[in-house]
Amino acid sequence: MNLALTKIGAQMSNLTGVRAIMKDIIATLQAGGGQEFINLSAGNPLILPEVEQLWRDCTAQLLASSEYGEVVCRYGSSQGYAPLIGAIVNDFNQRYGLNLSDRNILITPGSQSLYFYAANAFGGYTSQGDMKQIVLPLSPDYTGYGGVCLEPEALIAYKPTLDIDGPAHRFKYRPDFSQLSITENTGCVIFSRPCNPTGNVLTQDEVKRIAALAAPHDVPVLIDSAYAPPFPALNFTEMTPVFGGNILHCMSLSKAGLPGERIGIAIGDESMIQALECFQTNLCIHPSRYGQAIAASAINSGALAQIAQAVIRPFYQKKFSVLENTLDASMPQNLPWFLHRGEGAIFAWLWLQDLPITDWEFYQELKQVGVILVPGSSFFPGLREEWDHKHQCLRISLTGSDEEIAIAMERLAQVATQVYQRAVVNA
Repeated sequence: MNLALTKIGAQMSNLTGVRAIMKDIIATLQAGGGQEFINLSAGNPLILPEVEQLWRDCTAQLLASSEYGEVVCRYGSSQGYAPLIGAIVNDFNQRYGLNLSDRNILITPGSQSLYFYAANAFGGYTSQGDMKQIVLPLSPDYTGYGGVCLEPEALIAYKPTLDIDGPAHRFKYRPDFSQLSITENTGCVIFSRPCNPTGNVLTQDEVKRIAALAAPHDVPVLIDSAYAPPFPALNFTEMTPVFGGNILHCMSLSKAGLPGERIGIAIGDESMIQALECFQTNLCIHPSRYGQAIAASAINSGALAQIAQAVIRPFYQKKFSVLENTLDASMPQNLPWFLHRGEGAIFAWLWLQDLPITDWEFYQELKQVGVILVPGSSFFPGLREEWDHKHQCLRISLTGSDEEIAIAMERLAQVATQVYQRAVVNA
């Protein structure tokens, strides 16, 4: 059938960012010809026994409950399942000293949908024909932001400054406040903390400064907290979530063991919540209530926060340690390689400064030695200026075994050495 897609239909049919690369990765794995690959590309969290058991226990409680029919066999509120909203209100008020009510919470089918709602409710063309921009204050950031805008030209990202520790081969991105512009033409601001793909955690002062720039223009600031405390608590450095004012705190339970159930949570001012709830009503009525019901149980009991801190965080933090220790031991000290400070999330981010080939070409060479990573250039949505740095980075998933991660980093070091040496010989 020869479909005649609309402009929006054609745009939304395109594979963006990592999704396009995953298509190549799947083809590579299927056509492996017997070659075994260490695949460190995926953002799919590993199934941890303690986490799986928590959700099994919560499911058993739901099945035995008189509420089962009400949860599964009936429609619900577009705002979300009331017991889950109540659990979040109680937990966050007690944990962070807030004064939330049920009107400050929205449950969505995953946090990706939340950014889609916000990008198109607050960004794009106004009824007067003016363009409201969606601002990413620090690039690189989550590749999925590139696919949420129905008006792609609304998305704009800003280059960061780089704090570089040469002797230690480490670096960290920071917002460049000398360049960052948030004005009456800004519709909303979005950034992840901890960051996918880099593991970067913006400081409290940096977050508050961004929010303060946006406040005079009543611009919502969405903080993508998919890896933040209290669950999944995948922060490897001390951090406290920031709430209040024009901030919309956006959470996901995917990395807390429920990616299949697609549960996103927004916490913020009632006016922002109401606008996004109306958007959700028109789009999908409401998210799945089964996942919400078992999440309510896990939050109310305190088990989810406890497992996040005692199981999920140390599991991935150990894997990052394996990765950085192996790179420190394997990468030549005279090469200009820099690992981003491991402050959170389930990825590592490697910068190969002055890389003689592109990140895509380096990805292809890694495949020849049985290692699959993700080229970093996919993680700069909205960055319109040319920047060589975009083509010198790699995202490395921490979802392999410790042995796989160590072997992959040793092979990466060998390939990097060869690539830089070839460049010297051919110069």
